[in-house]
Amino acid sequence: MSKVHAGYRYSEEHEWINSESPATVGVSEVAADALGEIVYIDLPEVGQQLTAGEVCGEIESTKSVSELYSPVTGSVVEVNDAATDDPAIVNSDPYGAGWLFRVEVSEEGPLLTPEEYASANDAEVS
Repeated sequence: MSKVHAGYRYSEEHEWINSESPATVGVSEVAADALGEIVYIDLPEVGQQLTAGEVCGEIESTKSVSELYSPVTGSVVEVNDAATDDPAIVNSDPYGAGWLFRVEVSEEGPLLTPEEYASANDAEVS
């Protein structure tokens, strides 16, 4: 069973975000498990303006290609080069070293609590 990090909030599209400033964004273990072996990640560029709920990149696995959606509106201030250099890190540590990008948030999109997200995705909060 996939784990849901208790300290984060989640989009329905399986992105997580923490409450720090700048906020860190990644994909949930639920998504990483469903994708299988991740082989390529396309992230937004530093300085790019994101809009909550809109596509901002993609993740490719041996099974499929999935779009990344921004959980917030704001400006990208950093991307995780380690994740683009070695995409498998998202599978092995989606809530840690496998984070994707950081953003200065101007507005949040609709986000779920860890409990709501876990309930909707047959996962457990840890």
